[in-house]
Amino acid sequence: MPITLQALFAPSNLAIKFAIKTLLGGGLALWLAMRWGLEQPSWALMTAFIVAQPLSGMVVQKGLARLAGTLVGTFMSVVFIGLFAQTPWLFLLTLALWLALCTAASTQLRSAWSYAFVLAGYTVAIIALPAIDHPLQVFDQAVARCTEICLGIVCATATSALLWPMRVEQQLGGQARQAWQNGMQASTAMLGGEEGARQGLLDILGRIVAIDSQREHAWFEGSSGRQRARAIRGLSQKLMVLLRISRSVRRQWRQLDDQEAQRLSPWLDEVRAQLAQPELPSLLLLRQRIWDAAHDEQISSAEHYCLARMALLLDYAMAATQALQDVEEGRTPKDMSQGLAVHRDLPLALLFGSRSALAFLVMSSFWLATAWPSAPGGLVLTCVVCSLFASRENGAQIGLSFLRGIFLAIPVAFVVGQILLPQWSSFAMLCLAMGVPLFFGALGMAHPRTGATATSYCLHFIVLVSPLNAMHFDVASMLNSAQAMLMGVGAAVLAFRLVVIRHPTWLGRRLRAATQSDLVRLTRRDLRGADSWFGGRMADRLMQLARHASELPEAQRKRWDDGLHGLDIGDELVHLRMCLAVAQAPLDAAQRQYLQQVEAVLSRGPAPGRGQRLDAASEQFIAALRRQPPSDPLRLAEGAVLQLQKSWGKWCRWQEEMHGLA
Repeated sequence: MPITLQALFAPSNLAIKFAIKTLLGGGLALWLAMRWGLEQPSWALMTAFIVAQPLSGMVVQKGLARLAGTLVGTFMSVVFIGLFAQTPWLFLLTLALWLALCTAASTQLRSAWSYAFVLAGYTVAIIALPAIDHPLQVFDQAVARCTEICLGIVCATATSALLWPMRVEQQLGGQARQAWQNGMQASTAMLGGEEGARQGLLDILGRIVAIDSQREHAWFEGSSGRQRARAIRGLSQKLMVLLRISRSVRRQWRQLDDQEAQRLSPWLDEVRAQLAQPELPSLLLLRQRIWDAAHDEQISSAEHYCLARMALLLDYAMAATQALQDVEEGRTPKDMSQGLAVHRDLPLALLFGSRSALAFLVMSSFWLATAWPSAPGGLVLTCVVCSLFASRENGAQIGLSFLRGIFLAIPVAFVVGQILLPQWSSFAMLCLAMGVPLFFGALGMAHPRTGATATSYCLHFIVLVSPLNAMHFDVASMLNSAQAMLMGVGAAVLAFRLVVIRHPTWLGRRLRAATQSDLVRLTRRDLRGADSWFGGRMADRLMQLARHASELPEAQRKRWDDGLHGLDIGDELVHLRMCLAVAQAPLDAAQRQYLQQVEAVLSRGPAPGRGQRLDAASEQFIAALRRQPPSDPLRLAEGAVLQLQKSWGKWCRWQEEMHGLA
């Protein structure tokens, strides 16, 4: 069965419940708005559909973000009209700059709260553009729009919380266990050097980032939700470190000769078997046995380093298992970890903002040139689509989905608004006429594949019908509004198609420069939270590199390895600094000199012929470490220095293989 027919005529029970809740929330908002005599009750109904989400915490969080953005946008619309009402061209230019700024801010924030900046951007257009001909009424219109939107938020939140409430925190346990299982499987695959290890790494990174983003929604679901949110933060951090330690164990394994690898092979097989079916008592027992074996005087230094890292891997496997139990039991973890950081690219955000401003200015020029009375409606749609999707990689595809939704809404709105409603004259009949089309639209909103088109259909159906206490029926006005909508969304889609600024090659260079900058900062950054900061940002970059790899020429598709080399070097650098911090040896001068030399080498970046630049500094620092009384942290630090030296040489040789000696 096609996806659309399945969503509409064979929906799941959850989809039906979601549609009923959404429809009841919208109906309550519309009834209250009409009962209180608000100017545009349709805004209350639209807001209820906009903030509708399947989970209660998501509705609350999105409603609060929308409320905050609406208040800021309302204030700025009054300011802009007060300053530039007499100069339309300057008003439109200022509005374009504001739209660009809000788009850039929403791109940089990279969280659920970025929706507040989206609302702050296009709320100004919603309020100020219709008021440009009547500037003295802008304050009244601003208060009316703000009241209607707040009413829709409250009604949608209330119905979502009271009817069949589905809490985010109740689903976090299952998602956390799935992420934990995938993390253990990916770690096992990386230890064995299996072919699918890289794809497994990418999959688990995406799952970790996705579940970590759910924390913000669960935070609004009471004390239990907040405790699970804190536990999820710890689980995400532990799984991220577990994956990196697995890679470090495999790197150390490659340094063993055949005899050393043969002696340690039973230990590696036992570790992989325990990770395949992890249990805390078994992991703890195996960890102690490996740690004892690492202190055998008959083994080599390379074997000691490898066994010590296996023990560290088991430590984080136990920590991740304990974090999973905290999530499932709704218990606040003992150690409060920091949330995963994300990669932020200010120049890219400014370019996305510029694309929004450009599309808006093109439609503004059309309005000024034609003086078409319905053009402000299209201009508002341009603002909305640009604010929502200018920073999306698939912005053009989502914009086309919006266009499909408008095309579906036009004939339905014509039948309901111009044929049925003129013959019916009560609120109950209004609910019947609008409720049936909106119910099917809400069913489509519940399905991920049809969500964008169904949302656009519902919103534009409401706009075209425009329910009021005193209805006004005009076919010409409705068709003009529909035409303006199509032109506004079409202009935004055209801008997304023509202004393509996320070229894969350019993006790869920028991500590598950002990785190099983070590695330099790791040499002097505070160790508290360094794992979460570096691991989260690198996970984000690796997923972006992998997402665009198919768009690159065959010779450049290995660019993802560039990010993996940076991840390995950062992991060794953090591990080295942590070992030195635990050792508390009088190495301040030698450590400072070594890290300064590492910083100087990393700041120039990897290139052919630079693979030996860490050798002298590494030898000097290893000599300084060996002059100290022997201890386990210092031996681990020596292994980290050697591994950092080898990883740097490997990264430079990879550059030579990719780009040649030139």
